[in-house]
Amino acid sequence: MIEHVTISDLGVIERAELELDPGLNVVTGETGAGKTMVVTALGLLLGSRAEASAVRSGAPRAAVDAELRVASDHRSMRLAREAGAWMDDADHDETDATGSERAGVEKAALLLGRAVSAKGRSRASVSGRSVPISLLGEIGSALVTVHGQTDQLRLKSVAAQRRALDSYAGEEFAALAREYRARFEEYQARRAELEEITTHERERRLEAEQLQQALEQIDEVDPQPGEDERLKAESLKLENVEALREAARTAQHALSGPDAAETLSEGPHAVELVEASSTALAPVQDQDEELADIAEQIASVSSLLDDAASQLGIYAANLDESGPERLGEVHQRRADLDRLSRLYGPDVDAVLAWAEEARHRLNTLQSDDDRITRLTAEIGQLEQALQDQASELRRRRTEAGHRLAEAVGEELAALAMPHARMVVDVTETEELGPHGADVVAMLLAPHAGAEPLPLGKGASGGELSRVMLAIEVVLAAHDSAGTFIFDEVDAGVGGKAAVQIGRRLAMLAEHVQVIVVTHLPQVAAWAQNHIRVYKSSVEDASSAGGFTASDVRALDEEERVSELARMLAGQEDSASARAHAKELLEAAGAG
Repeated sequence: MIEHVTISDLGVIERAELELDPGLNVVTGETGAGKTMVVTALGLLLGSRAEASAVRSGAPRAAVDAELRVASDHRSMRLAREAGAWMDDADHDETDATGSERAGVEKAALLLGRAVSAKGRSRASVSGRSVPISLLGEIGSALVTVHGQTDQLRLKSVAAQRRALDSYAGEEFAALAREYRARFEEYQARRAELEEITTHERERRLEAEQLQQALEQIDEVDPQPGEDERLKAESLKLENVEALREAARTAQHALSGPDAAETLSEGPHAVELVEASSTALAPVQDQDEELADIAEQIASVSSLLDDAASQLGIYAANLDESGPERLGEVHQRRADLDRLSRLYGPDVDAVLAWAEEARHRLNTLQSDDDRITRLTAEIGQLEQALQDQASELRRRRTEAGHRLAEAVGEELAALAMPHARMVVDVTETEELGPHGADVVAMLLAPHAGAEPLPLGKGASGGELSRVMLAIEVVLAAHDSAGTFIFDEVDAGVGGKAAVQIGRRLAMLAEHVQVIVVTHLPQVAAWAQNHIRVYKSSVEDASSAGGFTASDVRALDEEERVSELARMLAGQEDSASARAHAKELLEAAGAG
């Protein structure tokens, strides 16, 4: 709902601040005072076209700002956040428009702004963030609906009319519609899968052949996990075998001395020296514990040196067994693996991973015939079930349409349109859709004998506003939406019909916030918040005749009596007019 509106330099309004009630708000004032500027201001917040002529004469720009209280999960809030708008912390709203308990609904403030320069340039903002005019319109239209002679109808599109009828149809219908949508999504997924297979059959067959050839090439080489790294290490070893053998022999001789068959210079070796050290300590090691520990360490070193010398000998002997033949085999194997890596991955492990995925994909492609048969059967079953459900949805929509038309007809009769007739046409379509197989059209015959035409055609601006009021009153408990603004809803009516218009606006305001521009006291008497636009002439030293300005403010109870008296008789001080005004207020208060 709209909580606060500030208007600056728009038309005849120099500056005005409006505090709006959650229920029914009426705007009244003398002809030419600027009542329409209030609707124009709100229209700017909905993305309406901005005209430079709307800027007050002599002012550099006009501006409109509004603070709205909106559910934190509302679509408009998501749009604002996506645009980068800064949002305050949500609070918990405890009451709705009628004051009834509705605890736990998180709401947050949303600030909408529009500025129009005298040169015609326009800027929009949402909670302090500059946004395109189109986004401001999208956010505003999700929160506020304007019903007037030149304004767009909330229910103009067939999609909006279908949504409204579905909401009116009730919870059982909603449950059936949800079940249908879930099945339709499954149906669409199966059809897309089948279409992908059949449409790209030639490409899929070629892909299968290419995968088969690639896998045969990989299987022929039969790479093993980590094999490329192991062969790389073995190749390095084989290419340096002489140097490795020489180093191993030299190290062995240093540890244990030359073999008996070898002729090397005489000299002590490591094992011999360590054994000599151990022999020197043996006679006395039992005489001192510390020395015994040292002797034990030396004995361990002697054993380790013996083992190391033996291992060096074995290593050198094994090197002798590896020849150029093995090196050639390693080089050939590495070449085979490198060829696979260049084609299917940076290393052997990547090649194996690619092959695993390729086998899965190949199995999928090779099972196309079976999948086509299975999908065709599933699609047929789903389509039959959807047709049955669509028929049931159509039946229930038709019934709901009759109820809606009758209810709207009753409202129209009370709104001085006794011969107007609404028709809700539910027509079957050839194709299944996400909401069934129907097209919903709301039609209106405004006069006896007239052919029903789409909403917005064949009715005057005032009649259309009353038609939309009747529809909104009937739909309010099922399909309420934010704030409604009515302009010219009372055009061409008076007396009892005017009272009924006020009564129905009050009924609508039990569910949503309503703002009405009216010239009828019978309508204004029903308001919870009465706003008057005052006109005054202002002297301007720069011009000969001065200019007209307007002030906008909410009325207290006594001021309401005076304003209703003015609207009734043109004389707010008339005792009889004031008495009549009080009678209207009492009647409205009594319901």
